[in-house]
Amino acid sequence: MIANPIIRRVGVVGTGVIGASWAAYFLARGLEVSATDPAPGARERLAQAIALHWPTLVKSGLAEGASQDKLTFHESLEAALEGVQFVQESGPERIDLKRALFTRIDAALAENVLIASSSSGLLMSDVQTACRYPQRVVLGHPFNPPHLIPLVEVIGGARTSPDAIQRAMDFYRAIGKRPINPRKEIKGHIANRLQAALWREAFHLVSIGAASMSDIDAAIAYGPGLRWAVMGPFANLHLSGGEGGMEHLLEHLGGPIESWWADLGTPALTPSLKQQVIDGIGAELAGRGADQIAAQRDAMILDMLRLKAASTSIP
Repeated sequence: MIANPIIRRVGVVGTGVIGASWAAYFLARGLEVSATDPAPGARERLAQAIALHWPTLVKSGLAEGASQDKLTFHESLEAALEGVQFVQESGPERIDLKRALFTRIDAALAENVLIASSSSGLLMSDVQTACRYPQRVVLGHPFNPPHLIPLVEVIGGARTSPDAIQRAMDFYRAIGKRPINPRKEIKGHIANRLQAALWREAFHLVSIGAASMSDIDAAIAYGPGLRWAVMGPFANLHLSGGEGGMEHLLEHLGGPIESWWADLGTPALTPSLKQQVIDGIGAELAGRGADQIAAQRDAMILDMLRLKAASTSIP
């Protein structure tokens, strides 16, 4: 087993929405960040994004030594990877581009440096074929935005070593994340598949005119979403069963639940449905700025995270 080095310098490859959020979080944890992105204007956009995220990170609590001054940006990928002890890749979600990028990342690093990908749906078994040392390649998929949401899905490919998985889990946990290690590679991983199932039915309900978009959003935000923010679906089902727990719940509601599953829709994103949803969200959020909504959302999430951290019984 390769011992985890003391990680002080992280390479951030790709500084779009996800990469910039990661960079801000790493800086807030007191780490040095060496970033790179080939897009024109990437350096300036990264600095702006980190400055925008920093007040939220200050509220959540900065680690000793945290500073935006520990960020460096490099035009060259190879220069950005010099001396890094961990790499968080957040490049385009295309397998051809991802493989080409991983070939270069792998060639620039010592064998013991982990390479984690933020990919939302690609499998590491398909990506790591581009590497000399595929055993150190892992999925490190965050939940957006990474600087705020604790979840990270850590999954290996067919050639990833158990040691690399453990080292990645240890690193993310050490910087305050909530890593999970799903047992199988599967398109979209776990969290994205779960929310995709909800999105599918939400789009279906709109397509058949069952409810307005604002009513559908309210049904989640002021209903099950409040419980889901505290515990996951299985723990909530168990509590819904009262003293009999999950066994009682399934005995009495198992049949109805199956009938709801059978009636769920399979919508297609037709031009008509796309426009209906675009118009609907415009009407629902009319007069409310996206930045204002996001700031209030982030503040409420921080409050929820503080309550969860103080709980003694919630899993």
